[in-house]
Amino acid sequence: MHPYELTLAQASRALDARELSPVELTDSVLARAEATHDELNAYVTRTAEQARRQAAEAAREIAAGRRRGPLHGIPMALKDLIDTAGIPTTAGSAVYADRVPGEDSAVAARLAAAGAVLVGKTHTHELAYGLTTPQTRNPRAPGRVVGGSSGGSAAAVADGGAVFALGTDTGGSVRVPAALTGTVGLKPTYGLVPVAGVMPLSWSLDHVGPITRTAEDAGLVLDALTDRRAQGAPPGADDAPAGLRIGVPANYFFDRVDPQVAAVVRAALARLAARGAKLVDVGIPMADTVHAAHWGVMVPEATAYHEQGLRRTPELYGDDVRGLLEAGALVPAVDYLRAQRARTLMRQAWHTLLEEVDVVAAPTVPAPAAAAGQERFTWDDGSTEAVANAYVRLCAPANVTGLPALSLPAGHDDAGLPVGLQLIGRAYAERLLLAVGRAFEG
Repeated sequence: MHPYELTLAQASRALDARELSPVELTDSVLARAEATHDELNAYVTRTAEQARRQAAEAAREIAAGRRRGPLHGIPMALKDLIDTAGIPTTAGSAVYADRVPGEDSAVAARLAAAGAVLVGKTHTHELAYGLTTPQTRNPRAPGRVVGGSSGGSAAAVADGGAVFALGTDTGGSVRVPAALTGTVGLKPTYGLVPVAGVMPLSWSLDHVGPITRTAEDAGLVLDALTDRRAQGAPPGADDAPAGLRIGVPANYFFDRVDPQVAAVVRAALARLAARGAKLVDVGIPMADTVHAAHWGVMVPEATAYHEQGLRRTPELYGDDVRGLLEAGALVPAVDYLRAQRARTLMRQAWHTLLEEVDVVAAPTVPAPAAAAGQERFTWDDGSTEAVANAYVRLCAPANVTGLPALSLPAGHDDAGLPVGLQLIGRAYAERLLLAVGRAFEG
């Protein structure tokens, strides 16, 4: 096994045991990123020389007995929406092509303090306003989309060009690419991970979260990003799924879903049941309101943030993004307020639901990775749906409510494309979700 193939936990243990050095690990990851760059295009900016300096410094500190924690000496990547001092952060847009922040974002600073090694900035769908990241290809199937908007981060982790990465999630943008690349994506509870220094898409829906290879790895990254005490878990969480009440939706989450995706997810639930979990049929509250509430909040907030840039240089925006930003200017304030009221009611309804069960389990996305250039899915009932709308549909409830959600690799369809299992829990129940994820992986 090459060092770049190690999980974060495996690499960290090897560094602890002095079986591997940060320099060896970083060189292996950098070489992998270089070898597959032309095929995958996961990175917009690679910081190889800086990474080698950071790795050498980590090696000296570890040799002196001053290891800072499990992320010390671990190569990672950041979405090109997350500010890094002295390194371009362009948000995937020509509008910000020359932007170089003067200071780190809060999350970049926390990872630096933990000793992580930055190997580069990863591609995003422009301004994080899309679900495909078209400039990046899927390492599991290069003719397929990687998902978005954190597609570059997921591609880098899936391929070995980073041991872990951070993305942002406003309507599934961590979980969607994780599901489509067979990686793990965690959207924490709203507000748990700081977003200072991260370019917003929709400030009341945005989250920052890790993309990793395992649930254990996601927990290690989350520990570095947050106060561990904030990650509440009920007694016995480490024993999950024994006795766990898993809500299986009778509506919404299995509607208009590829039959193979549904079959893989239901088989995953059967595995958890065999480990002692109790499957409970549940109804998803206010399901017919999710789309309106999500878009009713996101679209005007995105337009408000980018309003001045759109006025100054509209020609620099991509056609799809410019159209969405212009549409946001037409949303009446009363409709925005209605959407905010609806999400308040939805949050309360989900709180009630999660008193009946411990987690809700469902597909992360309704279909595997679409072919590059594919515009729509056709469902068994004859209806069609835009690819972006389909990918956001099952992820949006956790953004609207602010609840934590974890996407795990659940298996593959007949073509070998990854399928994601999504777990949604109570606010600040990240540890429980990750414990279930570890049990499922085991």
